[in-house]
Amino acid sequence: MTQADFESILRAHQAMVYSIAYHFFRNGAVAEEIAQDVFLQLYQTRQTLASPAHVVAWLRRTTTHRCIDAARHRSRRKEVPLDELPDVPDTRSERDLLLSETLQKMVASLPAKPRAVVILRYSEDMDVEDISRVLEMPVRTVWTHLRRAVALMRDKASRFVPVSEARRHASIR
Repeated sequence: MTQADFESILRAHQAMVYSIAYHFFRNGAVAEEIAQDVFLQLYQTRQTLASPAHVVAWLRRTTTHRCIDAARHRSRRKEVPLDELPDVPDTRSERDLLLSETLQKMVASLPAKPRAVVILRYSEDMDVEDISRVLEMPVRTVWTHLRRAVALMRDKASRFVPVSEARRHASIR
């Protein structure tokens, strides 16, 4: 892989890497740091990657594992700051905004691996088989993490939103 190839991969996939890390931590500075680490590692191992499809899978897997490792190191702190949400004009109703923020907090409160599964499934719109490959875990384990995470979020959501509303927003596809 040449320098130009690396730059092209960086431009094409930096948003995906940042998105995974940002959705995991809800913190722009942490997401940028993880993205930099991932692309530095990619640059250092660029000669071992076989194809462009392999690069995308490698980036997802490496980013997710970096997030899990970083979460373990930050495990003493239970709160995840949400003050760095992007300044995007929002046309949703006030109730939708509250629901969105509540869901973000619930996802942020999940343990590292279930949080990674939920983010890859719903933010990155990956199917369970792809998540299994990225996280290097059996498909059944991915389904277990997904079901438990959704059940936990439903339970938490029932405290904030009527149960029928929470189920509508937290159903597994």
